[in-house]
Amino acid sequence: MPIDNLLHFFYLYDMNTQDGPPAQETRISVTQEEISLGDKLETLPAVPGVYQFKNADGRVLYVGKAVNLRSRVRQYFQRSRSAGPRIDAMVARATDLEIIVTSSEVEALILEATLIKKLKPRYNVDLKDDKTFPFIVITNEPFPRVFVTRRVIRDGSRYFGPFTDVKPMRASLKMIREIFKVRSCNFRIDDESIRNRKIRVCLDYHIKKCEGPCEGIVSAEHYNGMINEVALVLKGKTASLVDALQAQMERAAGDLRFEEAASLRDKVRQLSVYNERQKVVDAEAIDRDIFGIAREQDDACGVLFKVRDGKFVGRQHVYMSGVEQREYREVLQHFIERYYLEAEDIPGEVFIPEEIDDGPTIEEWLTGRADRNVKLIAPKIGEKAKLVAMCQSNAKYLLDELSLQRLKRKDFVPHAVKALERDLRLGAAPRRIECFDISNIQGTDSVGSMVVFVDGKPKKSEYRKYKIQSVEGPDDFASMREVIDRRYSKLVEEQGRLPDLIVVDGGKGQLSSALEVLQRLGLRGQSEGIPIIGLAKRLEEIFVPGSPDPQSVPRTSSGLKLLQQIRDEAHRFAVTYHRTLRKKRTLQTELDLIKGVGKKRARELLEAFGSVQGVKFATEEQLAELVGEKVAGRIKDYFHEEEEPETG
Repeated sequence: MPIDNLLHFFYLYDMNTQDGPPAQETRISVTQEEISLGDKLETLPAVPGVYQFKNADGRVLYVGKAVNLRSRVRQYFQRSRSAGPRIDAMVARATDLEIIVTSSEVEALILEATLIKKLKPRYNVDLKDDKTFPFIVITNEPFPRVFVTRRVIRDGSRYFGPFTDVKPMRASLKMIREIFKVRSCNFRIDDESIRNRKIRVCLDYHIKKCEGPCEGIVSAEHYNGMINEVALVLKGKTASLVDALQAQMERAAGDLRFEEAASLRDKVRQLSVYNERQKVVDAEAIDRDIFGIAREQDDACGVLFKVRDGKFVGRQHVYMSGVEQREYREVLQHFIERYYLEAEDIPGEVFIPEEIDDGPTIEEWLTGRADRNVKLIAPKIGEKAKLVAMCQSNAKYLLDELSLQRLKRKDFVPHAVKALERDLRLGAAPRRIECFDISNIQGTDSVGSMVVFVDGKPKKSEYRKYKIQSVEGPDDFASMREVIDRRYSKLVEEQGRLPDLIVVDGGKGQLSSALEVLQRLGLRGQSEGIPIIGLAKRLEEIFVPGSPDPQSVPRTSSGLKLLQQIRDEAHRFAVTYHRTLRKKRTLQTELDLIKGVGKKRARELLEAFGSVQGVKFATEEQLAELVGEKVAGRIKDYFHEEEEPETG
């Protein structure tokens, strides 16, 4: 089953039964209040699937897969068994469990990898590069384009990558544009646009960088033949392409088509030069992916060598964390799963340093994706083992390089952070700063935000937003107390890292409210503890504890500019969340006024029709399919009465 459609066919298993998944697609939500964790463990089904451990706040702590959910999940709670300090800590925090039953072990494997990538659970192995790696895409159009993208859209386009090293990717794309006359415009070119002359040839045509498909100068058949050649180059099949073009050149010369033969000759020469630059690493002219892993304490580096037609065509690497309590083969398997979750080009052989637990399952998955037999091989001796060892050596080198960069980075403090330390007379550089803001309109939909800056740069993965729960009306001081209490009570309980500086958006009132909570939590005394300041918007005044007057900071100081940037980011984050809540409440309020339409039905209607306007203009038959004829009639009557003009 294609990965895009796969998630739509998983079942959230009803924990009250062991009869297996229902006959048709069903999603059953089981709240923690309805069934306790202990009850769920007793009623787990003995079928393949994915399990998620959650904490009291509903945050996913860990995602795993199992051939037998009942057996695998219950192992975590056996007193005689310890999975290591990391997993033991996870189990201690787990208060809820959710499982998704799948029809096979392969589906569980894909779903687990997808959920880990999406949710980034704290106790799973984490790929440190949180950016999206780029691909080279050949679009699904009558006259395809070739360009770099970071978005994968499953519309029939062909993707090559992902590339962790952008430089060789750009070099490959540049070479392709020099050899092949691929159009660089972003117009939609089809028969209609050519017939109506909607697009004219550009400069690329006149300098012989494009063959002018926009005016129908070249046929779609000829152009797509060239695109197929580009695809062979991107797959690393340069040698095969050179042989095919050589044969075409000889046929063209034999048929006295000398101009075409000369063009093919030039293309063969350029591709031959490119092909000769690629290092031969295997006497066997076949396709292989070679994986290697190096690990040190809690960090690991995974390296992939791509070998096509026996030649080395590229290297990719990724850094991982959270591996200290993991077995080597588990980290290796995680890297392989995450790579092939996105990769399109899958060779027939995959070399790995050692056997992995789910090897047969991964082979089955890759075989299905590649539509040909794929084997995982762990060579022990000979040239193949040397290739794996070379990959391992590269992983070790990159991991050592990361450690060196980290040591250098640890000693480096940005100028703005040093200036802030000087301006606020702090005892140490505030390398980690947490800033809080409150947003509401006349006390409605009151929210709080927290942003985190590390070494003067935002760390968005650690931003937090809070919906104010204990305060009614426009009381910013009480709201600030609630947010500070929720943040640092949890941090103290979990023994998390405390900030070097706390900033609250506001003057003396907000500062006093926050200070009161920190003192109660033991994080701040009268004159020591975590440094905290208030930053008032009106005159950019900085207030510190124990001083009734604002502190003087030079207006031109880079430290003050950093504070303003942090404060503005906290304000933006709070306002965005406030608007989201207000919009959601506004959209649902009008539907809630209709008799028979509660919160749940209003949400279903909005999801089905997109907006209140969509509900308003839906037919009664469409509404009846979702809410029944009686309620559908009430909805139409409500909007009909709303449209009737008032008569005097």
